[in-house]
Amino acid sequence: MPVQKAFLKFLPIFLFLGIVFAQSCKSKKAAKDNPAFTVIETAKTYRGTPYRFGGTTRAGIDCSALVFHSYYAVGINLPRMSADQSKLGQKVNLNQVQPGDLLFFATSKRKNQVTHSGIVTEVNNGDIRFIHASTSLGVTEDYLSNRYWSGAFLFAKRIL
Repeated sequence: MPVQKAFLKFLPIFLFLGIVFAQSCKSKKAAKDNPAFTVIETAKTYRGTPYRFGGTTRAGIDCSALVFHSYYAVGINLPRMSADQSKLGQKVNLNQVQPGDLLFFATSKRKNQVTHSGIVTEVNNGDIRFIHASTSLGVTEDYLSNRYWSGAFLFAKRIL
């Protein structure tokens, strides 16, 4: 009899924990079914890969190849160059940017020409984080609020 009383005493706790765990599993499955989640997770597997102009492998990759491979993981075959990638999709205002959207930048002397791209990984209170292949750091994440990136930013596009 004492075992039954102990079990009944803790039953509400077990039920609560069961519901919490079931909900957390459900939300992770829903996230994994989201193409943007797959695009971002694919890009993150390249973290630390060194930058190489024209590079397309884990030995060295450039920004457009990172975008290309990440979207290819969900069956979307994008052009290989950032300027060509920037011609696809729908323009998105910065206040409507979502994870998985693409950001395009002008990092050369021509201030209106797309020369760099990245994938939005997180939006938190208007602060936009993106992953890209940096010439100095390789594949890394930065914030659009960074002075350099905000100055080079041109526009955002949604492919998914």
